[in-house]
Order: sequence, then structure tokens, then C-alpha cells
Amino acid sequence: MSNVVENILVDNKIFVIRGMQVIIDKDLAELYQVETKALNQAVKRNSEKFPDDFMFELLDFEKNELVTNCDRFKTLKYSVSNPKVFTEQGVYMLATILKSKVATAVNISIMRTFTKLKNQSVPYFDIIKRLEKLEANDKETRELLEKVVSVVSSMQELQQEAEESTQQIGFKPT
Repeated sequence: MSNVVENILVDNKIFVIRGMQVIIDKDLAELYQVETKALNQAVKRNSEKFPDDFMFELLDFEKNELVTNCDRFKTLKYSVSNPKVFTEQGVYMLATILKSKVATAVNISIMRTFTKLKNQSVPYFDIIKRLEKLEANDKETRELLEKVVSVVSSMQELQQEAEESTQQIGFKPT
């Protein structure tokens, strides 16, 4: 079952919203094979387990942007409530309230996907941290380091934009 779940996750389930990698409640419900309403009711019954950095509701403009950019969310256009999104920690917390075999397999796959995405960005963060730690004795060296940090940051932003525009975030099992 795990390989089937991993294949499903490859297709644009993780989005970057408010600078965080998140999964929409509708997608999670589909993966867990439950109704979105049932998933959100379970979360509501356990609200103390889902602080704002684990789960949050999209604002109107965020929902509209999601609907505009992703055809599969077009039914949300007329919804009176905005979708909830879950960070990696929120998905993990879902595992504590959804205890089916499907939920376990899905959570394992999602955690692996989040880990792979993090590992892809580690080199950029490492380079920036190392450059920032260097002590520059003169103005020219400081300016050069600032330019290098700026270029690396721009490369990171370009990579994020490319990932978002292709909407192929995830991994394919080998």
C-alpha cells in the first residue's frame, strides 16, 4: 500500500503558502480516504493539538489564488468556508487522531516527502549560514559577501518559483 500512496503524493499536493510547505485539507481527506468535513470535525474535536503553526485557515485572497491556479480546487470557489491547510507538524499530529492503516501509510509517505523537500534546500541554507559567519575585516570584503549572499538567496527564490509554477512538488519512488 505504501508505494501506491507515494505515487499519489507525487502529483502537486504540497504548496508553499505564507512561506510554509502545506497540504490542503481536501487533498489530505482524499489521501486518508475520508470526507473533508469528517477530517475537519476530527481536527475541531482536538483543536488543542493544532496551533497556528500546525494548521491554519486560508484567507479569502489565498483561497482565490488557489482556485485560480489549480483547476482541481474550482469547487472551493463557491464554498462559504475557506480550506484549512496543514504543515508537516500538523500532518504528523493528524496521525495521533486518525488511526486507520490508510492514515498511517499516508503519514509515513507525507513525512518522507517533506524530508526530501527539506534535504533539497539544505545546501542553500548551509552556504548562506557559512557566508554570514565569515568575519570581514574590510569594507570591500563585506560588500562582496553581501553580494554573494544576495545571489544565493535569489537562486533559492528562483528554485521556489520554479517548483511552484510546475506544481510537481514531491518525489518519485525509485
